[in-house]
Amino acid sequence: MFFKKKKIIDNEILKKLKTKDIVKRYFYLVLGCFLLAFAFNVFFEPNNIVTGGITGIALIIQKLFGIPTSIFILTANVLLLIVSYLILGKEDTKYSIIGSILYPIFLYLTSNIAEYIQFNVDSMLLIILFGAIINGIASGLTFKYGFSTGGSDIICKIISKYFKISIGNSIKIFNSIVIISSGFFMANNGVIYDWTNVMYAIIVVYIVSLLNDKVLLGVSNSKSFYIITEHETAIKGFLINELKKGVTVLEARGGYTGDRKKVLMCVIPTKDYFLAKEGILEIDKDAIVLINDVYQSSGIE
Repeated sequence: MFFKKKKIIDNEILKKLKTKDIVKRYFYLVLGCFLLAFAFNVFFEPNNIVTGGITGIALIIQKLFGIPTSIFILTANVLLLIVSYLILGKEDTKYSIIGSILYPIFLYLTSNIAEYIQFNVDSMLLIILFGAIINGIASGLTFKYGFSTGGSDIICKIISKYFKISIGNSIKIFNSIVIISSGFFMANNGVIYDWTNVMYAIIVVYIVSLLNDKVLLGVSNSKSFYIITEHETAIKGFLINELKKGVTVLEARGGYTGDRKKVLMCVIPTKDYFLAKEGILEIDKDAIVLINDVYQSSGIE
């Protein structure tokens, strides 16, 4: 009875979270889809930069057979939505529907935009950096608010489910296959394509993944310190009295020895990171110090 009641409460919380700020979330979904299409049509498509995913496959198909990328992506997304519904279920599919349709629509609407936006630079690196930044921010916004543009996201979820690997690894594998394949297909079929473009594409994918994390998690402005030491009182006094930070004492037990120890936990602003780390090691050079990024903290001074 208790677990049934708890499950009902958990479902209500989850339902409330999914409907929270719904207008704001859909606004950022639309903005994200538009920026993804803008980055592709302005920075990547004119320069034959295949960055992986269904969009990368669509660019290869367009260069080889002349099929518009928007048509290919829309068709592929609709088919993948059906596959997703059958394999992954309704819940995993419904948040991909709007993005799967909006993205190719924006691709079509912005397909000629490169004719009006010209760059008076000879540096390909500068162009792909700006494209990667816009793409990374756009995809981060889409994921942050619980949506997806479908396509390769669905394929990677299916790969993850059946091959028992993480989503992150399945994305890397799929994108790597598409990027490397582009070098062979486009070069061997008379399309002007330098293998340098493959290296540019790898740079784009790397920057996009970094910005995805930054948009999703934010910029870390604090560090959490977990300290195991024989000089608990001295280090605690240093953190409280000198750095004016609160300290929490956690009870811990060694997994191998079974010895009980105290672990000091303290959240330190990034600007005080050096002072905190060096101060702790000055007091106890044998202290075990674990330091993690903190992206959000509440109720901590």
